Amino acid sequence: MQKLDLPEPSENEKKHSEELAELIKQHIDNAGGWLSFDKYMQLALYAPGLGYYSGGQQKFAEQGDFITAPETGSLFARTLARPVAALLGQIRDAKIIEFGAGSGKLAADLLVELQVLNCLPEKYLIVELSAELQQRQRETIYQQSPDLLEHVLWLSSLPAEPINAVVLANEVLDAMPVKRFMFKENKILQLGVKITDQVLGLSYREADEQLQLVVESLQLSEEVTQQTYLSEINCQTKPWIKSVAECINKGAIYLIDYGYVRSEFYSPERNMGTFMGYYRHRSMDAPLWYPGLQDLTAFVDFTLVAEAALENNLDVDGFTSQGNFLINCGLAEIVESTETNTEIEHLKLVQQMKTLSLPGEMGERFKVLGLSKGLGDNIPGFENRDLRYSL
Repeated sequence: MQKLDLPEPSENEKKHSEELAELIKQHIDNAGGWLSFDKYMQLALYAPGLGYYSGGQQKFAEQGDFITAPETGSLFARTLARPVAALLGQIRDAKIIEFGAGSGKLAADLLVELQVLNCLPEKYLIVELSAELQQRQRETIYQQSPDLLEHVLWLSSLPAEPINAVVLANEVLDAMPVKRFMFKENKILQLGVKITDQVLGLSYREADEQLQLVVESLQLSEEVTQQTYLSEINCQTKPWIKSVAECINKGAIYLIDYGYVRSEFYSPERNMGTFMGYYRHRSMDAPLWYPGLQDLTAFVDFTLVAEAALENNLDVDGFTSQGNFLINCGLAEIVESTETNTEIEHLKLVQQMKTLSLPGEMGERFKVLGLSKGLGDNIPGFENRDLRYSL
């Protein structure tokens, strides 16, 4: 086991991880002794009952491994509620579909604010495969506002027939398995996992034809391809966008995630890629360290997402930083108009705004991409500093 300066997992956590490692070894054996990295990542994150997102560990907020924007407080959801409410008023019979609902905090806060704005949707659909997370989300919404639970419906797959909808996906694309590749000596190599002396180990082999074609289609510069260069690509992006586009008759999509446009994602200087693991708010590139206990993630190539949208007859309505988006949606005005009982409460609110919007915090690292289908005008949130030209 690789030695890292990390908090020691409990004995139960180690046992949990060992069970997952044995399952991964079975998959490696079944695959002939080598498993591509994206398949390993799929198991590490989503293996039923054992994977990081399906195994029942605390993942969110201070007690977990990372903090998402909704977990910082209610400001994120209250601000997002403004453009969502405008769209619900514009699109007849529109429902909300949320992917990656996590603890349920965004859903709970958003429903409360939409109720305040007198703009509750008939149904708030949460697409969630994990039964454990479904239960956690249900409890979060119930604790905050029990009467709003009647508006929420959990789905294990997208609606079979197209509906009018506003789709929300906060930190969804970054949690999808990625293929990791390397340019080395004029070859494209593919990272995978094998077993050496009964222990999981990383291993490169020449990329298969499919990955070669995908990587070549990126048309990366010689500065990148002629050096030893490690990176990754999310091959699930296009199928996922296609499935979302097909389930919408008329509607809008807000994708909020950390990422770059392609020229920045595959810049010559970023020669170790963007892949990272997170365990108790510490980052590392050691994906085999106690599988199932750490979050595995990679930044989003927003150019790839925009290409997928256009291929599936979606309009790309806007692209900007999270900070710009929230300011465009009235973040500052919401803070200014919020009554607080004490100076400390007010300072906490201001700090929450800074965390969400400042470049040194979440404001610049996270981006927002707005897509739509069947709407005449661009969706709200991108009025100032629309960066679509950079895609």
